[in-house]
Amino acid sequence: MLNRKRSDFISWGLLLAVVLVLLEATLNGGGILFSLLFSAALLFFGRKRMPKRSGKVMFWLGVFIAVMNVLSMFTFKLLLVAFVIYVIYEFYQSKQNPVFVTPQFAQVPTMSQDDVYRKETLLKNILLGTQQTPEHVYEWNDINIQCGPGDTIIDLNQTILPDGESVILIRGTIGNITIYVPYEMEAAVSHSMIMGNSRIFDRSESKLFNQTLFYRTKGYGEAEKKIKIVTSMFAGSLEVKRV
Repeated sequence: MLNRKRSDFISWGLLLAVVLVLLEATLNGGGILFSLLFSAALLFFGRKRMPKRSGKVMFWLGVFIAVMNVLSMFTFKLLLVAFVIYVIYEFYQSKQNPVFVTPQFAQVPTMSQDDVYRKETLLKNILLGTQQTPEHVYEWNDINIQCGPGDTIIDLNQTILPDGESVILIRGTIGNITIYVPYEMEAAVSHSMIMGNSRIFDRSESKLFNQTLFYRTKGYGEAEKKIKIVTSMFAGSLEVKRV
C-alpha cells in the first residue's frame, strides 16, 4: 500500500510537471525550459558528488532554482487556483465511483453470412479515469485495452475462465493496475514500465526504471486453464495478487 501511494504521488507529480512546463513554454517562450534544464543538471551532478560539500551546494542550488522557477510560473498559479476550486467542488460531491461495465447476457448476437459477430467488450479504452470489472458474477471475455491516467482493477474471482489460455492486455500511461487471481489459477505476467513499482504475488520490486519483468507460476505450462497477463505503462504500479 505504501509503495502504491508513493507511485501515485510520483506519477501525478510527473504528469503535472509536464503540463506546467508545456503550458508555460507556449505562453512565455522557451526560457523556462533552459532554466529548468539548468536546475536539473545541478541536481543531477550535485547528487553524484554527494556527500562532498561541492555536491551539496550544487544540489540545493538546483532545488532553489527549480522551486523559484515553478513559483514564478503563471501556469502554476492558474493551476493552483483551479485546484482550490476543484477541492471545494469535491467537498460537496460524493466520491466518484468506478465505471462498471456489465456484459449483456441476454443480448442475441447479430450473425453474418460467415457466422462472425461482434461482442461487447468487458472493459473499454478510456482517456482518463478508473474502471473495473463488476463486483457480481460476469461472463469472461479476453481483455485488450489502452488507458490514459487512472486505475484499472480486474477481479478474476467473479468469472469462470474457459479452457486454454485467457489473455489480459493493458497498455496504460500513468496510474495503477490491480489484478486479483484465484489461488488455483496458473498465471504468467509480463510487465514493462519506464518508472514505478510492482508486486506480483509474493515478489515486490520498487523504484523500477525502464524495466521489463516476467513471472510465471510453476504449473503454467501444463494447466488446462491459465491466464496470461501483459501490461505496459509509463509510470505507476502493477499488483497481481491471490485472493
